[in-house]
Amino acid sequence: MKKESMKISFNAEKLRAVKTYMEKKEIDLEDELVDQLEKLYDKYVPANVREYIDDKQEEEKRKRKPKKSTKKQVESSNPSIIQE
Repeated sequence: MKKESMKISFNAEKLRAVKTYMEKKEIDLEDELVDQLEKLYDKYVPANVREYIDDKQEEEKRKRKPKKSTKKQVESSNPSIIQE
C-alpha cells in the first residue's frame, strides 16, 4: 500500500505543549494522529468504498508475496538433483 505524507499548520506553542505532555505519558503524537485519521476515514468514507479499497489492498498483498519453493517441490520437479 502506497503511503502519502501531509503537512498541516498548527499553533507552535500548542504543538510544543501537546508534544511535551504526550511524551510524559509515553504516547507518540504521530500514532495518535494516524488513529484520528482512521476514525475520520471510517466516519466519512462510505462502507462500499472502504470495502473496495480493502479488497484492492488485499489483492496487492497477494501479488507481492513470492512463492517459496520447498525442498520437496525442488526434488519432485527435478528428480536427478539430490539435496542433502
